[in-house]
Order: sequence, then C-alpha cells, then structure tokens
Amino acid sequence: MVNYVVIVEGKGDEAWASEHGQVVTARDYVTKPELFAGKRPRVINLNSDLDYMAQGYYCSLLAEARDHKVIPTIQTIVELSKKTLYSEALPDLNAILRRDMEKVEQGPRAGFTLTLFFGEVRDQRFRHFARAVFDRFRCPILKVACIHDERWRIDELEVMTPSQLSPEEFDYFLSALAGYTRTGWRAPKLKTPPKYSLAILYNPRETYPPSDKEALAKFVQVGGTLGVGVELIERKDFLNLAEYDALFIRETTTIDNHTYRFAMKAVAEGIPVIDDPVSMLRCTNKVYLAELLAANKLPAPKTVIIDREKLDEAEKQLGFPMVLKIPDGSFSRGVYKAENRAQLLELARKLLQKSDVILAQQFMPTDFDWRVGVLNRQPIFASQYFMSRKHWQVMKHGADGKAEEGGWKTHPVEKAPKEVVQVALKAASLIGDGLYGVDLKQTSDGRVHIIEINDNPNIDRGCEDAVLKDDLYRIIIKDFIRRIESR
Repeated sequence: MVNYVVIVEGKGDEAWASEHGQVVTARDYVTKPELFAGKRPRVINLNSDLDYMAQGYYCSLLAEARDHKVIPTIQTIVELSKKTLYSEALPDLNAILRRDMEKVEQGPRAGFTLTLFFGEVRDQRFRHFARAVFDRFRCPILKVACIHDERWRIDELEVMTPSQLSPEEFDYFLSALAGYTRTGWRAPKLKTPPKYSLAILYNPRETYPPSDKEALAKFVQVGGTLGVGVELIERKDFLNLAEYDALFIRETTTIDNHTYRFAMKAVAEGIPVIDDPVSMLRCTNKVYLAELLAANKLPAPKTVIIDREKLDEAEKQLGFPMVLKIPDGSFSRGVYKAENRAQLLELARKLLQKSDVILAQQFMPTDFDWRVGVLNRQPIFASQYFMSRKHWQVMKHGADGKAEEGGWKTHPVEKAPKEVVQVALKAASLIGDGLYGVDLKQTSDGRVHIIEINDNPNIDRGCEDAVLKDDLYRIIIKDFIRRIESR
C-alpha cells in the first residue's frame, strides 16, 4: 500500500486532508523526523510559504534528504520562483498550447488563466496542455497565465495553495487530490508499509503479453512479502511514473511506441527500469543483433543482411529454404520461410516495403528452441519451446489473426545443457545487466546457435516459473530492490 503524507497550512486543514494520507503541518514535518522513521512515503507539500529558507521550502528539501518522494521537488520550487529560471522550459510548452488553441472554437482572443490541480484542469479543452505542464513542473496547484500577442504563449506560472481557491475551485482540487492519491491493483494491506514501490507497465488488452494476468498477480503478491508495493500501471499513467521507485515493463516493447518513452522517462527520473532503453534499442532490431553476434564471434545461423540489390547474394550464400525476417518482429511475427526463388522475391518485396533492409538466414530445423532467461548476468530459467504442430515455428499465425502455439517444458538451469546456458550468458552480457531471454537452437551434432536475444522475455504462470515457482518472482523483485538500493 502506498502511503501519502499531506503537508498542510494548519490543524484546521486536517478534516479534508486526512482522507488522502497522513496529515502533518510543515512545522511537524520539519522538526519531527521520528514520525517517519523507517518509512518512505510520498509527500504532497501544500504549504504556502515556499520562499527560500522558509518552512515550506524546508519541507521539500528535507523530503528529498529523507528519500521521500515529494511534489513539488526543491528543484521545481526554485525554478518556479523566478521567470528567468523557468523560461527555458516554455518554448516546448508554448508549442503544445498553440496546438491546443488551434482546436478550440470560439476560444479566448487576448488572454486567459488556467489553474491546474495535479495536472487536471476544469476546462477539458486544455487537458493535454495541462498534463504537459504538470509533467514539466510537478506542482499540486499551479496557475498558468496565457496571453496572445503575435502568438499564444505562457506569460507566467504561479504556485497556488488551497487557501487561495474559491469554493468551486476547492471542490475540484479535492477531486483531483483524490484521483492523484488513488491507488491501483496492489497486494493485500501489509502490517507495515512497503519500503519500496514498483510499477509494472502492462496492457490489459494485449493479445500476446509478456506476462499473463496470473503472473502479474503473482508479482503483486510476492512483492508484498518482500516489502515492495507492486502496482500495475498502463499507458495513461505516464505522468505519474516519477512517483515510483522502479519500473518493470511487462508490455511488448518497440522503439516507436510508449514503452520506449516510459523507459526513457524512468532513466531521466533516476529510477531503475527493466527493460532499459539501451537494451530495447539493441534487442528489438535483429539487424543489430546479427552484426553484434558476428563481431563477437558467437555462434548463430548464417545470416545475410539484404536490400533490394542483394537478393541474389542471399540465394547464393544460403540456398533454399531460407528464413526471411523483418528487423523488429516479435512472437514469430514478421518471420517467413522462402522455399524457392519465387517465394524469396515475393516475400522480400513485401518486407522491404516496411524496412530498407531485412535479414535472410540459414534455415535450421529443430523440434524445439531453447530459451534461457538471464537476469543481471545470471541464468534464472531454461525452457524448451516446441514447434507448433506441423509447422516450423513455435507460434503459427493464421490468416484469420489467430495463432497456434507449440508445447513447452521448463528445466532446472543446472540440468539444461551446459553449452546452451554458457552461450546464452555470453550473448546476454553483450546487451547489459537487465532481464533477457536468449533463444537458441541445438542441432543434432550438438552445436548451439543463437537465434535472437529478447529484451522482454515471457514470464508466464505455469511455464517459465514451472521449476522455481514463487522463487522466480522473488529473484526478480529482489533484483529490483538491489537496483533501488544501489542507486
């Protein structure tokens, strides 16, 4: 359970604030650190006196010293104290304001003022703009004055407090405060508050997620036993990411969607993230992986990177059948087998419409693929994924959009072929110290070949955890604790 501390003006504010967290005055927060011994709450500083060296200023300053997550941060307070300090952030926000104004019919012509409550705004026409301002200046209540001279722009930003609001504004503020402190799916309430918070990004509508609902529930449950409050978040929660101690992405990653933006924001906020942006960049492109494995002399099927001019070279070097891959495919999608030249030309024509280069790879038939899960350069599971019935891939995608999967079997790591595990560890070490799934084939002559390295491997209930069971989730959660504590 996430704990909030709400810093208010005086004792008279306790009635409305107590519904949203532990209520303290600025004086008590500054002078009574024993109130929070062993706790790491999220702090909402609503004190009006934020001037340099004043009580409100010290509340945010000491919150950061105590490793409490606070809004506004001391950096935000300092920036908002002078226009010369916050003006460098205005060009980007002004561009968003102008785009919103283009959509507003019969809007203000000269100037107007918006009051933002935790990034929410009463005039929903400016909702996108308000969220962008809050993402840049995380302040509970912020007045934004906008004017139009030659173009629309922000004229001034002013920090506000609840005591300055009208009754109508105060009601909206309370609603926004409730929404901000509202929590999602979490472990049952613990006897003691969790020491850390872990956000798991997922998409409940994803067809082939990297973790099923049962596995996600297990992360929540196991996290609770380790003093980690685990919350499931979605794409819409982007602006709240800074409120967590770490991020675990359990949604299929690509560079051109929000999963990469989440990873980048986590790095910018200084919180540990799996998958990190570098791992995503390296793993999601098979062209990069092919070059990386070749440069480091690790075994892989013979591969030719081709464009429209090199189709003949692929045929000459590989023969038929060969496998064609689009660089950023996942779950067996974007992977095809060409049995002859006619199929090569047809498949290459389609794939080269999506990417300037594609991969042609030696066809290597096996009954199953190995996947070794690697976390922080250590193997944590070893699974066999068997080919789909009467098909050459683990997953067979039908024309109707449905997919058929083969079976699986998970082995204790120590009982998996030693050479498979060793090659997997060497491959994963080229990417980083995150969580990876290294796919390999072992041919009848015993040789091991790396097929690809996944930055977002499946952790599904009853499959990858079949051997370690709850211990697999403990290993992952404990590694997040290690990353948080070693920052």
